[in-house]
Amino acid sequence: MKSNQHRSIRALLFDLDDTLWPIAPVINNAEQVLFTWLATHAPKVAASYSIEMMRHHRMQLMQARPELAIDLKALRHQALQHAFINCGEDPALVNKAMHVFNQARNQVQIYADVAPCLPRLAHVVRLGSLTNGAADLEAIGLSHHFEISLAAHQLGKAKPDPHVFQLACAALKLEPEQVAYIGDDLRLDVEGAQKAGLTGIWLNRQNASHPTELAHIKPDLQLTNLHDLVGWLTT
Repeated sequence: MKSNQHRSIRALLFDLDDTLWPIAPVINNAEQVLFTWLATHAPKVAASYSIEMMRHHRMQLMQARPELAIDLKALRHQALQHAFINCGEDPALVNKAMHVFNQARNQVQIYADVAPCLPRLAHVVRLGSLTNGAADLEAIGLSHHFEISLAAHQLGKAKPDPHVFQLACAALKLEPEQVAYIGDDLRLDVEGAQKAGLTGIWLNRQNASHPTELAHIKPDLQLTNLHDLVGWLTT
């Protein structure tokens, strides 16, 4: 990318999971918190389903009902409901179980560069988020940084479908060429954004090698941290 190409960028759209915080430890902890709650409040479920078995059940359910792949909260809710009914527990408790999980799911540890860089970026361009996940930016405490926050379950489609990126641009009232998308996933984030006409930025925090099977994807910009993104936009 030419050094001055950023001058046409008027907004940044962010991926969330593994871009602003690591997601694996969050989900692992949330599932453990839920399992502990189930052991007390729905012991038959806890006795019949391990965390790994529940994951397998969700995968089976997603294969049977592909529409749930774009609404991870609905997928988890449906899987829990099946488990409660199968075990003879009161399915009315599923909503409480989901509340317990969601609270823990939003207890994230943001990367060290997020808090200092988001305000600096917001002084330069408009900010938004677009995710396939189920994070609640208000609960996390980051919603005030973003003008728009969109998720796949709201849009009816998920990344890398170019349409979701175009819908986000429409929400910003900007053309795709005026918007950059930054995320950790080459296929979902970079390629999806580029196919929609956005600038695709790969946030490669671990400085990992470009996967051979994704060699055809050429990010417009590759960074290892948000400080460099600030530098790029302000140079």
